[in-house]
Amino acid sequence: MKKIFIAFMLLVSLVFFEAPAEAAGGEFIIINKSNNQLAYYKQSKLVRTFKVGTGRQPSYTPEGKFKVVNKIKNRPYYSGNIPGGDPRNPLGNRWLGLNARGTWGTTYAIHGNNNPNSIGGYVSGGCIRMYDEEVEWLYNQVSVNTPVIITTSKSSFNSIAAANGYKVSGGASLPVTGVPSSSTVLKKGMRGAEVRNLQRILTNKGYSTKGIDGVFGPATEAAVKKFQKAKKLKADGIVGPATKKALGMK
Repeated sequence: MKKIFIAFMLLVSLVFFEAPAEAAGGEFIIINKSNNQLAYYKQSKLVRTFKVGTGRQPSYTPEGKFKVVNKIKNRPYYSGNIPGGDPRNPLGNRWLGLNARGTWGTTYAIHGNNNPNSIGGYVSGGCIRMYDEEVEWLYNQVSVNTPVIITTSKSSFNSIAAANGYKVSGGASLPVTGVPSSSTVLKKGMRGAEVRNLQRILTNKGYSTKGIDGVFGPATEAAVKKFQKAKKLKADGIVGPATKKALGMK
């Protein structure tokens, strides 16, 4: 009888025991609403820190311990009837759904956005917004079931991690990455994140670049010239300080 009881208790422990945080392989995400930053940890080390946008009101973005329960590329914006991949889509190019407030990755998520100027502010209905280029990188790193901690705290990311049962190593902070605000002149032949940002802004303003691919080609140059002409700027197709200012680029 004693052996049966011990076997039964072992079975119960296997069913109900919640493994500690380290069982997830030391990969997790922390989002701190006090400064609107997201930290990505891998192998219990802080890898990258990003600027994000969170809820317009403190209650909009839920706080607690959650998990990434689904991953979607180019998710449609159903309420606006906007297909995935469309430049008008406010969900951007990647969706990391969270099981927050009894939902299953369909309501709350870490996702991209078609308005780069909103990143860093209190702007959303509850989701966590990132630059498209950065959420694409994060999407490629994390897997389903990656833990996500959302909080409002004055503590460092490492302190938040420790308070939630994670033993971390290395520095407590890293420079926050983001779409660079530079004085670089953009022109035909260039590639990269700033060109994609330019294409997104032009498209949103009604000047089609025939795609948002990060390549400053003939279509982007033509869109820039049309914008410059409309704003009574020198229509040379080169995006310098004056054109950037008119576009609202930082």
